[in-house]
Amino acid sequence: MSDFLENPVVPLPDRSPAPVVPAHALFFTEEEKGLIARWKQQYPTVDGAIMRALWLAQEKFSFLPPEVIRLTAEEVGLPYAKAYGVATFYTQYFKEKKGKYVLDVCTCYSCQVCGGYDMLHYIESRVGVHAGETSDDGLFTIQEAECLGACGSAPMLQITNGRYVLNLTREKVDALLDALREDRIPAFASATLPQDEDEMGGNRRTDVDETLAYTPGPKAESLR
Repeated sequence: MSDFLENPVVPLPDRSPAPVVPAHALFFTEEEKGLIARWKQQYPTVDGAIMRALWLAQEKFSFLPPEVIRLTAEEVGLPYAKAYGVATFYTQYFKEKKGKYVLDVCTCYSCQVCGGYDMLHYIESRVGVHAGETSDDGLFTIQEAECLGACGSAPMLQITNGRYVLNLTREKVDALLDALREDRIPAFASATLPQDEDEMGGNRRTDVDETLAYTPGPKAESLR
């Protein structure tokens, strides 16, 4: 037990890291403060506004180092520990600097058996870094993700907490990486499920650029 405590599997975070956002840039504008004030009024207690406020902070500063979490907590009116707990619980909040495009490749069970790890390792080979790392040019960060709720379109990935890319193949990955290098985000595609096609006459969304018909997922070459 003592050996485990002295050599934890997960390194403990630095409690007082050096700030990475300079003091002159560490502030919310009046417009941003107004948004946070409006969100606070929408909930019975101010705690409810912290997730949206942290999201705003991440969009502003690109990630959430401790000083940004503290700034956000103070603006919302929460103890720093509460805001820190929220920011560190959700993987969508970035606690360290990421690449311009964060590629979250789903390797949860449904995607795993349909080639999630095949796609992850192919992306690693194309970008030249492993999962959890950022390319030297600062363009891509590759991450493994738990279920992203698109099991019927496995394997798949998410781009920087936003656009999904479904039914991945090596050719589709090649086209995606080439497009992102030119700052072209893929079109918003929505995939139907069998019940959509059989019971509802297909996908009824009107806000998509492309609709993909359901196709059974491929069989994985590797499960890890």
